[in-house]
Amino acid sequence: MIWSVMAPVVACAGVGYFWGRSGRPYDIAMVSTLVTTVATPCLIVATLGKTGLSLTALMEMAGLYAAVFIGTALVALAVIRISGRSPRVFLPAMLFPNTGNMGLPLCLLAFGDHGLALALAWMMLSSVLQFSFGLAVVSGQGISRKLFMHPILISVVIALIMVIFRIRLPEWLFNSVSLIGDLVIPMMLITLGVSLSQLRVNDLGPGAAFAVLRLGAGFALAWLICAVTGTEGMVRGVVLIQSTMPVAVFNYLLAQTYRQGPEQVAAMVMCSTALSFVTLPLLLMVAMG
Repeated sequence: MIWSVMAPVVACAGVGYFWGRSGRPYDIAMVSTLVTTVATPCLIVATLGKTGLSLTALMEMAGLYAAVFIGTALVALAVIRISGRSPRVFLPAMLFPNTGNMGLPLCLLAFGDHGLALALAWMMLSSVLQFSFGLAVVSGQGISRKLFMHPILISVVIALIMVIFRIRLPEWLFNSVSLIGDLVIPMMLITLGVSLSQLRVNDLGPGAAFAVLRLGAGFALAWLICAVTGTEGMVRGVVLIQSTMPVAVFNYLLAQTYRQGPEQVAAMVMCSTALSFVTLPLLLMVAMG
């Protein structure tokens, strides 16, 4: 059962990795833009419209996400301060794990469409914060007003309206957005593999230590919060999986753009991703138990 969940993730990411290592062309920027601005919004609308997820369930996920996010921020800031590292380099990488490329397929394969809907709610919150708070931290600038025109945020608003008023799309429109949304998971995983094949890590240094902290603190905080709140079943499983994902590659792209320790962030991405594939069987065993 565990391997049936892991195998498709490993296979797709492996295809991307070996494709990247072969030197064949793969336009990461184009694919990432297509997935982020077109396919993911379609997946959000189609999935939330199909599963009929209630507003109560979405609010529960929002509360759990906020608790995990705040807890992770406090732990990360304390360790960063003690170690004398730069928050602009390490804080975004600690706060924004790979809830899309890895988290979504794992939750879909482990829990089906309902699990995917819950995982999407988690990813939506993470995406909104990463494009606002995370971008502000790494850039050293304020929150851009362009955030409010981002397709993911617009799709979140549309999905919430559909949930609140129980709106169902016409069959032709649902089939269209569903088909486009189906691109997300395989393309995310393949792009993850290609991105990992192209990362260059010259010095692991503190990046490796923070990578271990990202996985360990994420799991520990999620487990503690679920225990305290009495969260069980599928919701608990999704929270554990999404909270224990490795550092997202997007953090590296931002670090490189704003010259905020890209080599250290690359080390966090590589080490946390490699370690997550080792710990994934145990994580899935706990999450699905």
